[in-house]
Amino acid sequence: MKIYSYPSKKAEKRVNDTISRGLGFTSDDYKNVEKYIEDIKIRGDEALVEYTNQFDSKAVTIENLKVSRDEFEQALKEVEPSFLKTLDTSISQVKYFHAKQKEKSWVDTPRNGVMLGQLVKPVSAAGVYAPGAKGGKTPLVSSVLMGGIPAKVAGVQSISLMTPPMENGQINPHILAAAQKVGIQDVFKAGSAWAIAAFAFGTQTVPKVDVIVGPGNIYVTLAKKIVSGMVGIDMIAGPSEILVIADKDANPDFIAADLLSQAEHDVMASSILVTDSENIANKTAAAVQHQVEKLSRKKIAKQSIDNFGAIMLVPDMETGIALANRLAPEHLELMVKEPFDYVGQIQNAGALFLGAYTPEPIGDYIAGPNHVLPTAGTARFSSALSVEHFTKKTSLIHYSKNAFEKEADDVICLAKTEGLDAHANSVAIRRLKKKN
Repeated sequence: MKIYSYPSKKAEKRVNDTISRGLGFTSDDYKNVEKYIEDIKIRGDEALVEYTNQFDSKAVTIENLKVSRDEFEQALKEVEPSFLKTLDTSISQVKYFHAKQKEKSWVDTPRNGVMLGQLVKPVSAAGVYAPGAKGGKTPLVSSVLMGGIPAKVAGVQSISLMTPPMENGQINPHILAAAQKVGIQDVFKAGSAWAIAAFAFGTQTVPKVDVIVGPGNIYVTLAKKIVSGMVGIDMIAGPSEILVIADKDANPDFIAADLLSQAEHDVMASSILVTDSENIANKTAAAVQHQVEKLSRKKIAKQSIDNFGAIMLVPDMETGIALANRLAPEHLELMVKEPFDYVGQIQNAGALFLGAYTPEPIGDYIAGPNHVLPTAGTARFSSALSVEHFTKKTSLIHYSKNAFEKEADDVICLAKTEGLDAHANSVAIRRLKKKN
């Protein structure tokens, strides 16, 4: 893992390469996704099953596209009791955190005769996408929890799950167990762009939803990008990223392990250490080189480190924090002696992990906050998936006659300034009627 002196020209180039790495798709990718979406719109279930047969499993038919009650029951028998116990712990803690996010409707009377307010209501239907990693052999259970739980807390009545089937046409039992525990009853066997299209437009079997959430490959991401606006989405997520700020008291083995926890995701992932200690920089570089050899995904991790990994040696912590705020990472670890002293200085981060015993995977699975986080610098203006993504707000306005009269001239003035005579007349006509 290369060490850069920051600021410098070489370090600046590495930073800019990381910031500008984007989603990593081609024009052909975009055209293919558009084709899949259009086909689902036209042919519905027929197209959905056709693509599923082509890319995931020939055993899926229109008749078994939706997971049956028997499949749900069988899944619970196949998973270990220890897994179910862990699942209960994770769900409980994720629910607790998201319950704190729930907003209430409110009304106020700020002026005589005026009532203002806001209604907070859940959307009617939500779709959760869970990737089918390695053909369903490594089920991304946490995607089910992080998508389904905030929807449930928000009060969404209809929550559906879409996930690619295994080769035998079944869904991994761990995914189905998680769906049942969360309260998702409708699970469909499809993945990629065609699954997102089915959620966005509905098919004969799959219900149309109002919001689609969940991570996926570049086709899933592009599909969400294209249908955004017709339905709500959580975000346009790019490759995973982590930035660790460490001082001389940090443990280089811990740092290396945390950097590699993101590097193993994707060759486009970014893993960066920012430190003011040359000793920590050197020891972390050595630890990364040692630890990566033990990983089952070492080829991916090595390429990720080569492409977008870096150790930035800064003159002081102030410079390091300024760099972190500029990069606005998905995951930011403060591995320093007094992490709480720096919290107020962090402006841009998807999630902030404080101290040596709060590694990023704690947030992925069990702590409580959502792990669907803004990437590629979008933490400058966006936030983690939350209960708010599954709600909409309606403004309430009521004026009495006296209150209307008091503010009518101001409305007419502004409307005429904008050249909108009908707006002005909508107010003026009521004044005329009062005089008559």
